[in-house]
Amino acid sequence: MRRIGAGLLVLTLMIAVLGESAFASAEIGQPAPALMVTELDGQTFDLSSERGKVVVINFWATWCAPCREEMPALDAFYRHYRERGLVMIGLSADHPHDRSEVAKAMESLSYPVAMMRDAEANGFGSPAILPATWIIDRNGVVRAKLTPDEIKVTGESLAKAVLPWLSPKPPVPTSTNGSNGVAVP
Repeated sequence: MRRIGAGLLVLTLMIAVLGESAFASAEIGQPAPALMVTELDGQTFDLSSERGKVVVINFWATWCAPCREEMPALDAFYRHYRERGLVMIGLSADHPHDRSEVAKAMESLSYPVAMMRDAEANGFGSPAILPATWIIDRNGVVRAKLTPDEIKVTGESLAKAVLPWLSPKPPVPTSTNGSNGVAVP
């Protein structure tokens, strides 16, 4: 009985020290984990039903200045490429009581948003750093992760990370450039 109690204590401490993100299963070059969440407008976003489209998932928060700085670039990119099969969703890490602030922040933007804590399934986990943007190809494979400490989201960085996968015939990756977190065709 003591071993079970000690094992549970160790597991609890690991979760507390490492956080949820330590258990996230999103890895570049691997199938994307599950993500299902109700958007602020009541629609359901289910990553598994987006096969055949390139998906951009942006984790952000209203209190995060770098998050707010990159939102216009994300929105412009989405507006320009959604007709070519681009899907985008913002997942706010704000607390549930900040839902109205999240909605207000999104008023001028065209891509949908949801509260991360409303997710029925979130295999991406809680990001260790905000903002964090994941690129998923048409086959449901994680192709890039953009974070301000490695690759800041700009129109140029989005084009480099997304457009190769958005083309009619997606390229076959030949390597993963570990220095920037983007799979290179």
